[in-house]
Amino acid sequence: MRKKKRFIAGATCPECKAVDTMMLFQENNVEKVECVQCHYQMVQPEQQVAKQARPAEQVIGVFKPE
Repeated sequence: MRKKKRFIAGATCPECKAVDTMMLFQENNVEKVECVQCHYQMVQPEQQVAKQARPAEQVIGVFKPE
């Protein structure tokens, strides 16, 4: 079930490069972003998946600009 749609001001679609066509909505408790022009979709992974991926990451170094 789709809920309220919100447009993301100034966002550019990575597929068709159109500006101001990206909308954010939730579908079945999953946050999604879709381009209304070309229908390209991006899906945010569930929190459980993201939490499992974080411990596997390794930091090589930290950049500190002076």
